[in-house]
Amino acid sequence: MLLLAACATPQFLLPAADAEFELAGRIAVRYLDDAGSGNIAWRHAARSDELLLTTPLGQGMARINRRGDEVTLTAQDGREFKAADAESLTDKVLGFRLPLVGLADWVRGRAAPKPAPEPRHERRDAMGRLAELEQSGWRIQYLEYAGALPSRLTLSYPGLEMRLAISEWK
Repeated sequence: MLLLAACATPQFLLPAADAEFELAGRIAVRYLDDAGSGNIAWRHAARSDELLLTTPLGQGMARINRRGDEVTLTAQDGREFKAADAESLTDKVLGFRLPLVGLADWVRGRAAPKPAPEPRHERRDAMGRLAELEQSGWRIQYLEYAGALPSRLTLSYPGLEMRLAISEWK
């Protein structure tokens, strides 16, 4: 009977929290009255991130590098900006907050571990995967999965909405 119950709900194994990954896809951002879209390429590791945002035609808009506790954003014109966290840096330079720390978990279909506050709301689909999550003031809706990993999601924060369509996982 236990074997039948275990087979009734498929379980997906998510990569470990500190696992490295690479993703590529499209991103659309709406912040107050402004909107834009482009491509995203992101390489994540436990102590570093490299994220490239490009226009739909492939021209670089911004490159974000995190090495340990320092984040550098290189703008399209070549100017560099530095800060201790990506949220305040992207808010200052791009005009919207990119939650890089939480995002690394959210794009993999899970809540971020502490020190982020525990999720206030979490809803799962029939397969046991996250369908909706509220954490750190963000609301993440998982619209589509490719196996265990999300392929389409929407992230909302007051005044900001980001839509992410992931086309490639490594």
